[in-house]
Amino acid sequence: MKPIYMDNNATTRVAPEVVQEMLPYFSDLYGNPSSMHAFGGNVGAKLKAAREHVASLLGALPEEILFTSCGTESDSTAIHAAIRAHPEKKHIITTRVEHPAVKNLGEHLAKNGYRVTFVPVDRQGRLDLDYLYKKLSDDTAIVSVMWANNETGTIFPVEEIAKTVRERGIVFHTDAVQAVGKIPIDMADSAIDMLSISGHKLHAPKGIGVLYIRKGTKFAPFLMGGHQEGGRRAGTENSASIIGMGRAAQLVMEYMDDENTRVRALRDKLETELLKRVPNSMVNGDPENRLPNTTSVAFEFIEGEGILLLMDQYGICASSGSACTSGSLEPSHVLRAMGVPFTAAHGSIRYSLSIYNTEEEIDFVIDKMPPIIERLRQMSPFWQQAQKAS
Repeated sequence: MKPIYMDNNATTRVAPEVVQEMLPYFSDLYGNPSSMHAFGGNVGAKLKAAREHVASLLGALPEEILFTSCGTESDSTAIHAAIRAHPEKKHIITTRVEHPAVKNLGEHLAKNGYRVTFVPVDRQGRLDLDYLYKKLSDDTAIVSVMWANNETGTIFPVEEIAKTVRERGIVFHTDAVQAVGKIPIDMADSAIDMLSISGHKLHAPKGIGVLYIRKGTKFAPFLMGGHQEGGRRAGTENSASIIGMGRAAQLVMEYMDDENTRVRALRDKLETELLKRVPNSMVNGDPENRLPNTTSVAFEFIEGEGILLLMDQYGICASSGSACTSGSLEPSHVLRAMGVPFTAAHGSIRYSLSIYNTEEEIDFVIDKMPPIIERLRQMSPFWQQAQKAS
């Protein structure tokens, strides 16, 4: 059975063009890009080109691009760089709905001498900006706000926030892992100081990430050692994956229109039909400011884990929250922060599409989901109680 893959916010298929670009660098072209000889130098030239492609995707300068191992490393590097560059400042601001890469780091720092403010959100997952701005102080080392939420797709006004934060002379970082490749980004006209990307969220391989660092931003390296990445990240370069990342950056620029038209229309069709055919269902997140590929649908009075197990029997792949929180019977921290009712949070399913999804797949999912939900509700004591109460 060929899987119907709708879990692209967890990870994406590596694009065939990316695979082809990478293959020679596992075998014939294996030189160290930092070597003085031409064999390694040719690989170094390809890394330079990849850096330029990523910079072009972001509207940045090539020297502002730092290659890392993943989005988590990029987030950690940015936050640690800011607090090390400003050791006199002991305050950090982030949000209650960040990816665990930022949320858990914030909680760790809060136990180790830092004051960490977690900005709340409303029922649609929108940030309380007044609360955020009131918390800015001369003691704030960094503000880190994700560009788009990985569970609901809600897009935050990071450009506006960055401008306000810059006026206070505070470093601003955004985890843009879900946003890059789906919405236009231009760092040349932005107040953002640092921005994180993960390759495997945009059809590059796992194990490669990017941290954009605006030229002139004070930066203290996270990994110490050799001279790689301009002395900002030691360690022999992951050549094949960096080259794959460069090719992926080219591709997402080509496919962004498709993402925002055809893929958006598929998402809207899936969402509309599920809400129409399944009673007691609702969408989590901002209905307007949302990624074009993402919908989080709550099916009340049943467990998300049960839904996923039955979906899996049909080869349908989705998520009951972010992949980094799966395995827990607790509702995701994002849905809890939004105040999603307990009866809905437990039955929330995230569908995240990509350019590889088709209308036939959407129709198949629309056909299979209602009987799955009905079957589980018939076994649910919560559903039975709700029916009696109504």
